[in-house]
Amino acid sequence: MKIPYTEVSETLKKVLSLSGSPVAVKLARNREEVPAGIPEAKEVVRHCQMVNMARRDGAIFYAPADKHQCNGGAWALGLKEITPSLQSGEHYFRLGKFESMPACRRTMDRIAHLRSGETYATVYAPLEKTPFDPDIVIIVTTPRNMLKLAQATLFRLGGRITSSMAGIQSVCSDATAQPYLTGKANFSLGCDGSRKFSGIVDEEMVMGFPIEMLVELGEAIKVVTTAPGSK
Repeated sequence: MKIPYTEVSETLKKVLSLSGSPVAVKLARNREEVPAGIPEAKEVVRHCQMVNMARRDGAIFYAPADKHQCNGGAWALGLKEITPSLQSGEHYFRLGKFESMPACRRTMDRIAHLRSGETYATVYAPLEKTPFDPDIVIIVTTPRNMLKLAQATLFRLGGRITSSMAGIQSVCSDATAQPYLTGKANFSLGCDGSRKFSGIVDEEMVMGFPIEMLVELGEAIKVVTTAPGSK
């Protein structure tokens, strides 16, 4: 199905007054899946920073494994093998995130991640300008807007939302790998790394959802934000 990326993106930006664009992310499995004409990233930075470059600056580019600075993010996205310090729990234990290495290990064992080597490169663009068909859309916005996005995801079928997060690896795992693997939207409070390096401010959260949800979500957001019971 042909998806009107520009139209839906502009709807989301207007209805939610987004400070930036929704970001289209593609997980290219090989070189051939990187769309022709898209430049390679010039800098070695983190996935969350790359998302911000598309969100804030309108950048369109791709990043193979050697352009990913964060080992945790690259592992979650299937670009690299997990490092021994991440696997054992030592990395986040040294950062003071957990009282013990076993506590950290229990968390790392549950971090959503693609199989190592499954991804050749990540590709980024602001949604309204995307020249490729993305796998995931990421939105960074306020809790009030996340409320409306949550309502929009439930508008047709109802139910409950269960988010998966751990206060670490929010943009790479929570907002990219998790929805890619589950086919469901995921909401995250962000993490220290993404807030430190990628421009996510204290008043913002992160959401990722599979591209298959985009059209329906774009229609539902117009309804839930103007409904009689909406704030």
